[in-house]
Amino acid sequence: MSETNGSQGPKKNEEDEAKIGVRNIPVTIHAQYVKDISFENPGAPQSLRGDQPMPELEINISMDARRIQNPKIENYYEVALSAQVNARRGKDTIFIAEVVYGSTVSIGGEVPHEQHHPILLIEVPRLAFPFVRQILASLTQQGGFPPVLLSPVDFQALYIQRFKDRIEGAGGSEEAA
Repeated sequence: MSETNGSQGPKKNEEDEAKIGVRNIPVTIHAQYVKDISFENPGAPQSLRGDQPMPELEINISMDARRIQNPKIENYYEVALSAQVNARRGKDTIFIAEVVYGSTVSIGGEVPHEQHHPILLIEVPRLAFPFVRQILASLTQQGGFPPVLLSPVDFQALYIQRFKDRIEGAGGSEEAA
């Protein structure tokens, strides 16, 4: 017979979350979708010759959020994560790949309104990023080039950089976009 001290310990779910670092984010993802996609290969077929140096890549990532009116869902938003890759050899454009990936989400009523903005522009893009990365890799590969594999993005650092003045001026609180 085993003895216990009356403590039940952490619940199984809490143990699993602690082991794998899962955070309980009060966000419901209602839909994820490609909102816009484009691939331009202006120099084909010459740009596809294998005897040329690798192009230089310029990568731009941005995010945006907007409230959507829905009488059945409170705190309902669309978040768009955009990624653009411009490949150049000197002044020649080799290819341009663009993806705008949308997510419709709602934020739980227990979350204060001033915390919506960082959730929408940090956490939601973090969840959508692997899909954008895969789409861009496939898109560039289907365009005849090696797949472009985006490195992980620190969305919190991007958020702080983008909204630094507003964050400092508001004492750290932000309104949702």
